[in-house]
Amino acid sequence: MMHFPFHGFAVAHRAKHWFGPGGPRGGRPGRGWMGGWEGMGGEGFTRGRKFGADELQLMLLALLEEQPRHGYELIKALEARSNGFYSPSPGVIYPALTYLEELDYATVEAHGNRKRYHLAEAGRAHLDAHREQAELLFAALSHAARKMAWMKQAWGGADSPDGAKNDADAEAASGWLKELVEARHALKRALLRRTDADHAEQRRIAAILRRAAAEIEQQPNRTSGQEGEA
Repeated sequence: MMHFPFHGFAVAHRAKHWFGPGGPRGGRPGRGWMGGWEGMGGEGFTRGRKFGADELQLMLLALLEEQPRHGYELIKALEARSNGFYSPSPGVIYPALTYLEELDYATVEAHGNRKRYHLAEAGRAHLDAHREQAELLFAALSHAARKMAWMKQAWGGADSPDGAKNDADAEAASGWLKELVEARHALKRALLRRTDADHAEQRRIAAILRRAAAEIEQQPNRTSGQEGEA
């Protein structure tokens, strides 16, 4: 997790008021949403689980890098990225933006009562230092949106005799093929059955998972694949 410096007692006091005893860091390390995501195999994002303050602030910096935005535009952008799954309240967004401003990570352009936020150079440097985490946060938002779309379609037609149509609807809504969803479930079941494995077996499983992760991360060579089919 990244750490934001405090600028004196006054800022620390306001941060405690805004975010609770954990301050803008969102509590202890690992309590934020990314800690839950990684610690629960990517399934930690539920309606009851919130982003840590550091994570939210990092996403705000990434959105401001795209273009300057008002606070309500940032809320709408996060809502759109998650297909309506994550829509932070103004009471969460505006204190976070004020804190970024006090850290000199963002600047404000005021027009009457409206404020438009811009990414400052210090904020860009901080974002660059945590670019991979920001990308993972937005990827996970997209995953949550797709998962909800799949479940809505799949469960909505659970009683329908036309199972093939239900699968097709779920695939169209989420972009996920049924075979991918089934493969993920098969992996979870396999790991669950090995929860009491001894250390030697755990090492074997870890090696398998590392190899699979490395292969998944590789970009497919479409050119060579097409040549092989010719």
